[in-house]
Amino acid sequence: MTTTVATTASNATAASSSSQFLSPVVLGLQALTINGKQAHWHVRGANFIGVHEFLDTVVANAGGWADEVAERIVALGLPIDARVQRVAEKVSNTGAPAGFAQSTDVIKGIISDMDAVIVDLDAAIEGLDETDLVSQDVVIGIKAGIEKDRWFLFAHIAE
Repeated sequence: MTTTVATTASNATAASSSSQFLSPVVLGLQALTINGKQAHWHVRGANFIGVHEFLDTVVANAGGWADEVAERIVALGLPIDARVQRVAEKVSNTGAPAGFAQSTDVIKGIISDMDAVIVDLDAAIEGLDETDLVSQDVVIGIKAGIEKDRWFLFAHIAE
């Protein structure tokens, strides 16, 4: 009888290395999902409907990307701890305001959250270059998407 394991011993080190770069991305995207929904519920003022509706897109994208990266970690044979406590430990309180806020302030907060995720994405792209090109490809695709969403939000406040 043979035993099947999630990853081979030779890949265990590479998987662990990949996880160290991917885990912060999952946590940041989970925070963006939560803060984006908070912002969606409380946005007020100019461009309300456009910002309110687009925040649902940001939330859906961030949640989907978090799931994609978390599943990549699990596919490599490792667990991911993305419980709310871990997400809270990872992020600052610079994102969405706690209550009602003008659209400009909401956008600035969500862009701040996006920028934090982009920093983690850049670190993952660089760190995965030598060890896990498949994970790197996933992260590159997410970076392209989050930068597009960031652009759409920024266009609301650009002069």
